[in-house]
Amino acid sequence: MIQETIVTTHNNEGQTHIAPMGIHVAGDEFIILPFRPSVTLDNILETKTAVINYTDDVRIFAGCVTGRYEWPLKKAKKIDGHFLEGTLAHCEVKLTHVDDDPVRPKLFCQSVHRVNHSAFKGFNRAQLSVLEAAILLSRINRLSSAKIHTELEYLHIGFNKTAGPKEREAWDWITKAIEQKLREL
Repeated sequence: MIQETIVTTHNNEGQTHIAPMGIHVAGDEFIILPFRPSVTLDNILETKTAVINYTDDVRIFAGCVTGRYEWPLKKAKKIDGHFLEGTLAHCEVKLTHVDDDPVRPKLFCQSVHRVNHSAFKGFNRAQLSVLEAAILLSRINRLSSAKIHTELEYLHIGFNKTAGPKEREAWDWITKAIEQKLREL
């Protein structure tokens, strides 16, 4: 199963990096698959740790893919690192082994500490639309502009029916970034 999460990592200088990432989950094992080059990859290889954050605030996903990385953090409990302050739950993990690959290595991690902070009340269609639009933005160099526009038009249907202020802000960030990047291609 793949879960859309926010992964927080840090380097040996203590600088935290925040990145949206689909991770593979199998019991207590997590497989993180960052594409090269990747700050997340570099940080995990350097420190052997990461925090997987579960959040329903899609602004964080949208913010990270549009260059907004300033989100409040709190100190992790069992590893040297940080988790998102407003996250619903987080899982602190340690790297156990790596299946190296020149494009997308597999980082196998084991849970060392899990905390539930708040109940998950479900996603609305706008939140799912923002997540899908964020993925489109992250793959903009691999998809045609026609495909991107078709997908956005479809996503906008559910978005329009259920979006609140947070989702509208996130959607605005992403759609503006997509249009800017398409103009640059």
